[in-house]
Amino acid sequence: MAEALFPALTSPPAKTALQFGELALDYPGLAAAAGDLARDLRASAPVRVAVWATPSLHTSVAVVAALLAGVPAVPVNPKIGERELGHIVSDSTPALVLAEPGVDLPAALAALPRKNVELTGSPGDLPAEPDPATPALIVYTSGTTGPPKGAVLPRRAIASTLDALADAWQWTAEDVLVHALPLFHVHGLVLGILGPLRRGGGVRHLGRFSTEAVAKELGADATMMFGVPTMYHRIAGEVGENPELAKALGRARLLVSGSAALPVHDHQRITAATGAQVVERYGMTETLMNTSVRADGERKPGTVGVPLPGVELRLVGEAGEVIEAPDTVGEIQVRGPNLFTEYLNRPDVTAEVFTGGWFRTGDMATRDTDGYVRIVGRKATDLIKSGGYKIGAGEIENALLEHPGVAEAAVTGEPDPDLGERIVAWIVPAGPAPDEQELADHVARLLAPHKRPRVVRFLDALPRNDMGKVLKRALHA
Repeated sequence: MAEALFPALTSPPAKTALQFGELALDYPGLAAAAGDLARDLRASAPVRVAVWATPSLHTSVAVVAALLAGVPAVPVNPKIGERELGHIVSDSTPALVLAEPGVDLPAALAALPRKNVELTGSPGDLPAEPDPATPALIVYTSGTTGPPKGAVLPRRAIASTLDALADAWQWTAEDVLVHALPLFHVHGLVLGILGPLRRGGGVRHLGRFSTEAVAKELGADATMMFGVPTMYHRIAGEVGENPELAKALGRARLLVSGSAALPVHDHQRITAATGAQVVERYGMTETLMNTSVRADGERKPGTVGVPLPGVELRLVGEAGEVIEAPDTVGEIQVRGPNLFTEYLNRPDVTAEVFTGGWFRTGDMATRDTDGYVRIVGRKATDLIKSGGYKIGAGEIENALLEHPGVAEAAVTGEPDPDLGERIVAWIVPAGPAPDEQELADHVARLLAPHKRPRVVRFLDALPRNDMGKVLKRALHA
């Protein structure tokens, strides 16, 4: 018999499992509500279900119930556009949609049979644990290169990632996590909701991020915080002048940033004010988590740590050679139980991204002599080949952010008849726009002359997705 994905639901402890604002469920209540829905789903045996993934207790119950039932769940972004939603519904063909009572659904989902998620239920035996290879979630990628693809994540991927993070972060049932992440993506849903539930700990979801709410929860019983760089950037900007926030962050056991790189200067400002060091990790929809800085390991700002237990990671050069030399750029390839099984209905694309069992991530990185991985960017958008050099956009962005006149920065390449590609800096100024030559000289002084921007463009804001990642293709568009 397979190990339960959520052992704490089989003999639920009398403590709060999930809290969203004024609404909360303890473990017996979650077992009852999710158990009732799971038994209904197991009886009707849908091939898969859509979940209207608002940041709510109802979404959490819906996903847990689907997992208990062994029915694959398709989390749907509630801010999704019509065309993208139509594609996801036609591609995943859910038999019904699980949603919070009273919430209006867009036409593509409203046309499906609907089951409202209740927060009450009757105690009872939970369905038998499905096989670890059973699909658990189908999470659609952001679709930067065509329509979104549905990554099929098996139960073993969720269990192995969460157990590896428990090892790396010393994560236990005593931990209470605070976050304000959306629940249609692996960061907020798998790590932020399913992670604490697998450990038997607690979640305090803020609904909407604010530094006041973070300070309140970390100043009470929360021990960990998960966030994206935009959240930590706001914290870094306030924490030096906010003693309450600094004290709350300083007492946290673990602060984790993910989904994009956290600029080094934000690390430094938070540490200076709180004494705490933010931990970064690296993962993808298709792989869940691959690496992390360990709770008991050295903190190296700007790195995403070392491979997690069970995950094999290598760097590969353009000719397919495995790179052993430290501080040499290569594409990250990974294999392990954390991987997805396929892109739904796309065997052609699935075959393209695997090489002998290794998943080609498309992310470029270096590794130092201690094995710490440093992401330099995406192969498609962040590796710039200029004047015979291979240059990662990330280190230039970090350098630019050290200039007092720069609030936000993104770096891309564009065709150049002489250099092949020239480096373009997209800058949100921190006040009056700084001189372009001054910015170029600043980067050349910190890094190397060939890494200086040749073009500087000023913007009011950088285009970002819901997880805070900069949409670099939108910059050139």
